Amino acid sequence: MTIIEFNNSLTALNPPQNISEILEALWYDAKDDWEAAHDIAQSQEGTQAYDRLHAYLHRKEGDNWNANYWYRRAKTTMPNVSLEEEWTLLVNQFLAV
Repeated sequence: MTIIEFNNSLTALNPPQNISEILEALWYDAKDDWEAAHDIAQSQEGTQAYDRLHAYLHRKEGDNWNANYWYRRAKTTMPNVSLEEEWTLLVNQFLAV
């Protein structure tokens, strides 16, 4: 799946089949269902990829203190890009996995 196909899937009622849970969470996030995305992030706390997702979600929520905690757990720092750019970076990263 390409980023274009992923973005096109946002018009559907359900996420595409056969995508990773993290991509599913990012799909829900783009559909303004932060809770569904956050539930997925919490489902595997302690896993670097899920912690990275968790960090982004708390940054989007506006809770930078909590976001920074999760960025540290994911062994990274808060990126100096817009939320939209971070979302795209994450989608591209997890499409490549």
